[in-house]
Amino acid sequence: MASMEKKHEICSPFIPRRSSLTKTSAEIVSEARQSLRVQSTQRPFTPRDGHRQLFGKSSVRADRDNRPPSAFSLHAQNFDAPDSRPGSGTRLSPLDHKPKFPVPCDAKDPFKAFPKPPTDPLEVKKGLAGARVRLLRAGSLTMLPPVEGHTDVKERLNPGPGQKQPSAKRLHSTDHTEVHSGPHKPGPRRAASESRIMQPGDDTGVRPTECRAGRRAEPRNGDNTTSTEEDAESLQWNKMIAPLLQQLESVAAGSTEGSVHRLCDLCDRLHGTLAEADMLGRRCKRRSAILRTLFRLIDLNSAQLNLRIAKLCLALCVSGNNLLNICKLIFQISRSENNDILFQNNSIIDLLLGILSNEDVSASGEALLYCVGTLKFLSGNSSILRLLLDKNCISVAQKLIKRLCTAEDTNFTIAGHILVQLTATLRNLADHPDSRPLFVSFSMLSELCLVLRHHCKDQDICTNISRIYSKLSSYSECRLALAQTPDCYQLFLELLSKHRQKQDLVVRLLFTLGNLTAKSDEARLQLFQCEGCMETLLRLYDSYQRRDDSTHTPQQKLPPSPSEPPAPPASVQEEYDVLVKLIRVLANMCIHPAVGPALATNTTCIQLLMETLELRSVQESEELLVNVAATINNLSFYQEESSVLRHSQLTIAKLMLKLVLSSSLDAMLEATRVYGNLSQSKDVRDFIMQNKVHQFLVTLLDSKSTEMCFSACGVLTNLALDPPNRVSLSLEGAAAKLVDCLKDLGAGDWQLAGQVCQALWNMTGGGSAEELLDTQDRESLLEILVTSSDEEAALKWIQNEDMRDYHRACWELEFLPVAQKLMKTLQPPDRTP
Repeated sequence: MASMEKKHEICSPFIPRRSSLTKTSAEIVSEARQSLRVQSTQRPFTPRDGHRQLFGKSSVRADRDNRPPSAFSLHAQNFDAPDSRPGSGTRLSPLDHKPKFPVPCDAKDPFKAFPKPPTDPLEVKKGLAGARVRLLRAGSLTMLPPVEGHTDVKERLNPGPGQKQPSAKRLHSTDHTEVHSGPHKPGPRRAASESRIMQPGDDTGVRPTECRAGRRAEPRNGDNTTSTEEDAESLQWNKMIAPLLQQLESVAAGSTEGSVHRLCDLCDRLHGTLAEADMLGRRCKRRSAILRTLFRLIDLNSAQLNLRIAKLCLALCVSGNNLLNICKLIFQISRSENNDILFQNNSIIDLLLGILSNEDVSASGEALLYCVGTLKFLSGNSSILRLLLDKNCISVAQKLIKRLCTAEDTNFTIAGHILVQLTATLRNLADHPDSRPLFVSFSMLSELCLVLRHHCKDQDICTNISRIYSKLSSYSECRLALAQTPDCYQLFLELLSKHRQKQDLVVRLLFTLGNLTAKSDEARLQLFQCEGCMETLLRLYDSYQRRDDSTHTPQQKLPPSPSEPPAPPASVQEEYDVLVKLIRVLANMCIHPAVGPALATNTTCIQLLMETLELRSVQESEELLVNVAATINNLSFYQEESSVLRHSQLTIAKLMLKLVLSSSLDAMLEATRVYGNLSQSKDVRDFIMQNKVHQFLVTLLDSKSTEMCFSACGVLTNLALDPPNRVSLSLEGAAAKLVDCLKDLGAGDWQLAGQVCQALWNMTGGGSAEELLDTQDRESLLEILVTSSDEEAALKWIQNEDMRDYHRACWELEFLPVAQKLMKTLQPPDRTP
């Protein structure tokens, strides 16, 4: 039934001979509106950028110095070794009172009694147990502790002969020294439980997040429980974890062939051991020692190893500067397509999605940027693309978009950078057919409209979203979801006006509007009723036509408007694509009965269409001219007195000649349809006969194409209204060809059969067919009409009930009445009832 419905949509109405078969004007308009046709076109193609970088060459950010870099170097020294007390990001206000030092002052020299630092750095370590050596500023790129300190840790983990194994408590106090206000007083070492007693003015420096749930201060009455837990952790550390760290250090120091694979295996074992011991996250009190060991391995510069290190660091919930550097490290690895295989069958993608779900834009904006940038690169791989969909990436993206759109003004720039990467990732995800239901169910199309409103000046974001819409709007469920978004048409028009020189953005927005208006009368009217709709579209039409005309008629090029910025260099093909998509929108809009008459009376619109026909050749601009002809065909149905097109019919008929006489079948077909409507005018009919176009139309009856024959029959029907034309058509053998057309194609298409009969009836002038056809052709035609007038015989080959009903309606309304009239002129007097 779909094919027959399509035929019903694309047929052209023709005015029959004024007789008892003449239709009312209401019927003619009704039939005409049903035959208005929707134009189709190809989606704009964007070649994939071969270079993986945050911002491609076409990005407006490409030449900005303050953009985040895609290339950088990372080494162990870039990481903050302890990572046990990340900065809160807030500056504390100074205290009002002056601190009193618990030491006596000398009256002569007030500074004499103040404690002085020892001259030997080693004394610091011995005297203060490393309390001040390991203080680092949160978020700074500081150096790792000296090698001596690391060696000391290694020796303590593996005591030599005669040395005593340090206790777990001693290791703990070394790795997690706390800083208190007030000077340090030498004295006996306190128990672990005592070390957690807070003094007035103490600052824990811990930012509350879910990763840090394991770090909590125990009440004093739980000393025994705490001690038991620490003993268990110390036992696990000494038995399982410390040996693995020692092996990592020794293998890394060896740097022999195959050591990278050995290190990868050890990292996997360490990850598994920590997971079994429930020591991932921030629950392990010695996590800083683990992180220091892992950070040092980064300098081996192995993608395979670094990805395992990154995965383990993320599982340990690094934050601040370390989180940023780990995200940079993963981003660096993902820049090479050769490393894509490393991300498959790996939980690293889950960890990245976790970062997007949990991290705050204000605190970790740059880390989020490189995290999303990694996903953008990976989504270019078809296997990983499927993996991202399975891991609910679109849902994560939707929640992140909500947070980015509500970000404070101070974070607007970094939020924009993140959205460029995120929309590019969604653009890749939109390629997969399984993504479409997810885009709809998570209201992603509406969310992206919200992004467009917040970042309407950002050409990178707008272009990425326009690419998503151009892909998804080709499918009905996505079109419906987008059409239901409030004010989306007004938003698109505003973007077209604001970024009219950005060709790749303009062409995709126009393609999306063409898709929305292709099947929906409501969409056509809503777009037309938007403020400044026609002004915006026609300004674009004129702008791109003037820019492109320089290659055709440089002497006619108008000077650019002083208020309009100069257009950036663009290829002729790019400008051509804009015109194709824009005219398609106009062709679709004028199908609506309230929009069509308004466009038919718009002088600027008609002049631009005629100008395109005049300036272009079919050989160079076939699709464009076909779309222009289709638009004119649709507009020609509205024959109001005020119609500009009605007063330009003869000029348009002349411009259509080059389409009819071209080698393009599509151009021939569209021009023939235009002639079918314009030939209602006597001037146009005379023009057709004078220029021998009727000879070409008679030839088209041999094409064996139902569409071509139907359109040609329509023009012949109108030409036969004038008696002189009937003679010319008879001399060309039009009647015999019409009979052949009815015999070959009529039984499968009752609309075509009815139009053939109408043309024959007009050629007879309502009288005898003896002069029109020879005896054999008359008998053949009569036999066809008699057989086809029997309902059972005419519809017996149709099996589907719905199709049968449709064909019966066409047979009864469009074929049978005119066939019965024609039979009366063909039957001998003794057979006429």
